Amino acid sequence: MLSCKLSTRIKAVSAISILTLLAAITPAAAQQETVLHSFPSSTKDGYEPFDTLIMDAAGNLYGTASYSATGCPQQFFCGIVFELMPAAGGGWTEKILHTFGKGTDGNSPYSGLIFDEAGNLYGTTAGGGTLGAGTVFELSPKAGGIWTEKILHNFSSNGIDGVSPEGTLVFDAAGNLYGTTLAGGSHFQGTVFELTHSAAGGWIEKILHNFNDNGVDGVEPQAGLIFDSAGNLYGTTPDGGAYGYGTAFMLKHSAGGGWTEKNLHNFNDDGIDGNVPLGSLIFDASGNLYGTTWIGGVNNYGTVYKLTLTAGGSWNETVLYNFGQNPIGDGVHPAAGLIFDSAGNLYGTTLYGGAPYNEGTVFELMPSGGNWTETLLYSFGASLDGTTPYSGLVFDKSGHLYGTTYMGGSDATGQVGGTVFEITP
Repeated sequence: MLSCKLSTRIKAVSAISILTLLAAITPAAAQQETVLHSFPSSTKDGYEPFDTLIMDAAGNLYGTASYSATGCPQQFFCGIVFELMPAAGGGWTEKILHTFGKGTDGNSPYSGLIFDEAGNLYGTTAGGGTLGAGTVFELSPKAGGIWTEKILHNFSSNGIDGVSPEGTLVFDAAGNLYGTTLAGGSHFQGTVFELTHSAAGGWIEKILHNFNDNGVDGVEPQAGLIFDSAGNLYGTTPDGGAYGYGTAFMLKHSAGGGWTEKNLHNFNDDGIDGNVPLGSLIFDASGNLYGTTWIGGVNNYGTVYKLTLTAGGSWNETVLYNFGQNPIGDGVHPAAGLIFDSAGNLYGTTLYGGAPYNEGTVFELMPSGGNWTETLLYSFGASLDGTTPYSGLVFDKSGHLYGTTYMGGSDATGQVGGTVFEITP
């Protein structure tokens, strides 16, 4: 699935003017990584987790793994929802909450999960369902530790509905769900959709936007969405836009119930700007947006960027950091979004890079005097370690970082199918 996530057209483009701040790298700080769980690729466990974990109030971790082997009728493209629980004496115990792929169930869950206030989990599968184009599902905890799945929506390749949702869902204040699909819609380039409760107890889908490869709109959104305080939605597309290298967009919610799309930034392969944004966006306290691009920047290894709203209503982009500042062994190609700590520092992962193994990194960016300084917190690839972290990160209350790698790790049989890891400062 990685090749699908990273597939995008490369076009010749013209240059644009953009401000790039000076940034520096500091050597890796004293961080300790612990592999909490290794996913074996040949048992009933899932393997190859792609998206970011979530944590409940008790400190348990929840996530999805995109594949599973035993009992999967779809040639391994089934996947699981899992929970990792810290044990009293140390260590973590995995519990599989649901295995996909049986009957008309969804399969291939590439997205992360979200909770509602009642403790139910929600997510998407990129395939499967009654129409074979993916699903939105709910998992509800029952007595005895059992979780029951309910399919809220089956996507359809009918030229109207979206196809293959890969981004994490988001709730609005009224309990409606919002997400993106990689494909489908009236132009076959992906959609933004809404699911609302019906009076009969089901869920009704509404397509809010059909992406269009018209030289203006972005196409093929892979990441999830975020809300601002006014109820507007924000997201990214890794392709399309004015230059063909992706967009950051807003869907503005009108009082009459409609939605209007606006491109906040068109990414450009001009040797300065980043391009192909794969991850989702994040707000700071001042309403600025932050994200990453897979490639582009002065080294063509990806960037961290900031979008700032101007008095005139437009958005200005600033490249905060250019990855690939060798020979220190910098990370390259960030695929996920970012998170903030309480001090305003940014944290994320890169899929590759890092010395000496070139198997990905965890990094921190700290603002200082208008510049941003990168600290490499960890480089993956040591013995039995995970490799290539596609997902983003999550903090616990003590400031520890948690994430997944979609490859690497090891079990007693030597199989490798990714890991869940913890970074301890």
